[in-house]
Amino acid sequence: MTDIQFHDLHSSRDEFSNDVIAGLSQRPATIPPKYFYDTRGSRLFDAITELPEYYPTRTEIGILTDNAAEIARHIGTGSLLVEPGGGSCAKIRILLEGLHPKAYVPMDISRDHLRVAAQELAVAYPWLEIHASCTDYSREMRLPPSAPNGTRVAFFPGSSIGNFDPAHAIDFLTAIAELVGPAGYLLIGVDLKKESSILQAAYDDAAGVTARFNLNLLTRINRELGSNFDLGGWQHKAFYDATQGRIEMHLMSRYGQRVTLNHRDYLFAEGETIHTENSYKYTTDEFIALAAQAGFQPQALWCDDEQLFSVHLLRVQTNSPEDSPNHNAAIP
Repeated sequence: MTDIQFHDLHSSRDEFSNDVIAGLSQRPATIPPKYFYDTRGSRLFDAITELPEYYPTRTEIGILTDNAAEIARHIGTGSLLVEPGGGSCAKIRILLEGLHPKAYVPMDISRDHLRVAAQELAVAYPWLEIHASCTDYSREMRLPPSAPNGTRVAFFPGSSIGNFDPAHAIDFLTAIAELVGPAGYLLIGVDLKKESSILQAAYDDAAGVTARFNLNLLTRINRELGSNFDLGGWQHKAFYDATQGRIEMHLMSRYGQRVTLNHRDYLFAEGETIHTENSYKYTTDEFIALAAQAGFQPQALWCDDEQLFSVHLLRVQTNSPEDSPNHNAAIP
């Protein structure tokens, strides 16, 4: 079995505490969505991806499966493959045989989830060199010192880019461009704008799994930071804001209540919310324009037949003619 090099670069408990305190002090209150992903939160998210209402995962997997050979032809073999948010590793399996990278670097904030996923991948692909990095890639994106050289390819599936507002999405994409370097690649999944009813169902499922995922954030704050959120006093709320082009997720207070954290009280009126996540949706042209501001040029684009989801292959812009986009690629 492949030896896994595990690098724990994650920030301290104090950062979690400081972010929650700062978020609860705002009005409207907000907590960064990256804190969803403790061990239970990661498992609940995996369960969400299997729900009938949640189309993004199965649609993206279909796109990657149908086009894996073409993706490999564009990128080639022997690369250094980096996956920010690679705590599941499910989608990367579709690409590994064709890309046959020199090494794989999954990055994730959930330490235990990342370790288990990397171990499972090592068993399935004993030839693969794995450098798992427990880190908050939204704050700092850097490779472990042991990672080998080679053409760098970042893989960012799941439309996680939608969790950033557009300005911060540009900042994040710019960080990826700097990570992969000149002529490096980014393969990224992007959720498309569509009927609001489809979006609403995907983020407020009938079985209530997304609600449990959202509420688990309060469970984590109680457990790790010693707060006293009454879980029965909060309910999941999700809706599509067509003006902003985004799904919003909130936790809404069922009644007036007081929450204590770090010897400080926070008052919430009935109906007041804590904003926990945004998920921006794009047209393909909107996202290509956004990526261009971060230094990427399009190489190929794949969508499903229903135009629910897109997968973009981008490359860091250079002035070399050979790095110009391939206009024969599968762009619908």
